[in-house]
Amino acid sequence: MSALAQRVVIVGANHRSSSLGLRDALYVDDASAPSFLDGLKQAGLAEALVLSTCDRVEVWCADTEADHATTLVGEAFAAKAGLTAEGLASHLYTLSGGEAVRHGFTVTSALDSLVIGEPHVGGQVKAAHRLAREAGTVGGHLDAFVQAAFAVAKRVRTETAVGEGPVSIAAAAVQVARDLHGDLGGCRALLIGTGDMGELVGESLLAAGLTDMLVTAPKETRAETLARTLGCHVLPFEDMRDGISGADVVLTCVGGRTPVVTADAVSLALKRRRRQPIFLVDAGIPGDIEPAVNRIENAFLYDLADLEKVALEGRATREQAARAARAIVESEATAFLRGRAARAAVPAIVALRDQFEATREKVLAEIGADVDPAEATRLLINRLLHTPTETMKSIAAEGHEWQTMEKTLRKLFHLEG
Repeated sequence: MSALAQRVVIVGANHRSSSLGLRDALYVDDASAPSFLDGLKQAGLAEALVLSTCDRVEVWCADTEADHATTLVGEAFAAKAGLTAEGLASHLYTLSGGEAVRHGFTVTSALDSLVIGEPHVGGQVKAAHRLAREAGTVGGHLDAFVQAAFAVAKRVRTETAVGEGPVSIAAAAVQVARDLHGDLGGCRALLIGTGDMGELVGESLLAAGLTDMLVTAPKETRAETLARTLGCHVLPFEDMRDGISGADVVLTCVGGRTPVVTADAVSLALKRRRRQPIFLVDAGIPGDIEPAVNRIENAFLYDLADLEKVALEGRATREQAARAARAIVESEATAFLRGRAARAAVPAIVALRDQFEATREKVLAEIGADVDPAEATRLLINRLLHTPTETMKSIAAEGHEWQTMEKTLRKLFHLEG
């Protein structure tokens, strides 16, 4: 089968085309992927991988006919979701050829996610590729496409800022903490209160490398529960001031009527710390930290509004970088498609060369060693052109294909006139 016959085809549903409920029904987890892919293979789709994430469920494949692939994938998805293929069809999109290549490159480069630059997308595509290889459903055509997608994603990451800048309040808090303290591995944090936003930011700090966190709250039982969730230790609430002195990051989420962290407490803590800075995150509504802390040197206080501004700046940075990233995707997709199309000519070129060589050897065998070189070359040219000439005359006589062939012939051999 020629490279020209094989086309990249993508069939699926994403966060723009379908509901979360439908994507949940279509979702193919890692444990189910081998049997799902084997079902596609048995049905006649030899090259396929399945990409299942929160944002999308797609099958990437290589097939000779987009309609054939669409039918097989639609039936497999319908069986997975317990729906009819006809009822599901309107919720699925099918992309083939250039559209599929551009989509795959865009997805792998994290430009089609709910959060542009989402760092986990490339890993999800790699995992899907690995599972498909293990299932025996990755051939040369699909593998070439996926490897090209990885290369494009790498170029986007290295040449643009699409993955830089925080896009959420929790990510913003992590960035500010890193800007102030550098590597968080040697830092200590104190989480005061058990509100949801405090837990979320605390989780993000721990995921970013912070290893030492204490949890305290007016109700010790709640502090103990949250500490178990985060894998941290509990600090008695009455020892909170001492905890602030030992913390590089203080995170509050109590939301009471009176501040739990006063300016005096922060000033005392900074004296004990020999003026080493403290990053304070007030995630409480109403606020938990006295506004006067803003006026204390080496105390860096951010509330939710401050962190939201940092996140908005990060989103703007990513959106701006995404324009440059999409230009890279378009350029690479065009180059990939041209390369695959050029490869499609290779079998015909090889066959033509083989035929010319066979004709040359036959002519040499017939004329012997004593024939005049000019006569030998005339005979060789006549032999090489005989069949094409007769075929062109026949096509010209029929008329309907000759104009196209003549243009091709003149372009192929740079003929004048």
